[in-house]
Amino acid sequence: MALVVFLRGVNVGRHKRFLPAALAKDLAAYDVVNVGAAGTFVVRATVPRATLQTEVRTRLAFDADIIIVGGRELIEFARSGPFGLRPPAGSEQRFLSVMLKPLAAPTCPTKREARSWTCPTKREARSWKPPSGEGGPALPLIYPANDAWQVKTVAISGRFVASIWRRQAGTPIYPNAAVEKQFGVSTTRNWNTVETICKILQP
Repeated sequence: MALVVFLRGVNVGRHKRFLPAALAKDLAAYDVVNVGAAGTFVVRATVPRATLQTEVRTRLAFDADIIIVGGRELIEFARSGPFGLRPPAGSEQRFLSVMLKPLAAPTCPTKREARSWTCPTKREARSWKPPSGEGGPALPLIYPANDAWQVKTVAISGRFVASIWRRQAGTPIYPNAAVEKQFGVSTTRNWNTVETICKILQP
């Protein structure tokens, strides 16, 4: 089964710089395809996830979070229509966040953050289950929680969180920051990247 590798926090400014194409070449035995510069790879050969993770880690000159998901899982999520039928507005962009660990119940923010964050009720927190089951927070979730929202979480399944980013005046809040505040460590890609990955995964 094909796998997809997402590296977190690499090639951001001068932070943890590396050449994704060179890494893909080093992993050619696993039929690896590099997608973009953010550390995204499609692995078309059959290889155990633990082996793949070790192979990637030993070739990086720095520590990085390595997230590996099944290609079939990603295709199924993309085909589920997480954004609905409405096309994005001109000011909107679509993103996918991939979680490092299984999701846990969202927690309440600090008092300072509470003015701009939607906090789950105690009843919602008690009924939270991983997205593969029933329950979870009511969607969409917006941040900040007002008409000037910048990030709207619209779908959750497994380790995948789909969101819409809308640029507003002032300091931008990007999808990965909002998702990590609510759910935990993740890495985020533009939905265009997801569509490219799905095309590569097609037989």
